[in-house]
Amino acid sequence: MDWTEGVGVVAGILTTVAFVPQAWKTLKTRSAGDFALPMLLLFCTGVAMWLAYGLLRGAPGLIMANGATLFLALAILWVKLREKS
Repeated sequence: MDWTEGVGVVAGILTTVAFVPQAWKTLKTRSAGDFALPMLLLFCTGVAMWLAYGLLRGAPGLIMANGATLFLALAILWVKLREKS
């Protein structure tokens, strides 16, 4: 791994780990009331596109970080959608 890929991996780890407490709290309380649905939909779409880009480029840092972040964001979206019904 060259140093530029290393920077990407570290950046991905930091941004993904930063999202974990919010996802944990949302799943624990089963409340996503503070999240706007359009923001969650746009965020999930954007992260999915970053994941696709990483897959197309063969960039492990992008794939790992965005795969994990998409999982967490979809969990929050799931809670948000369940609140609506």
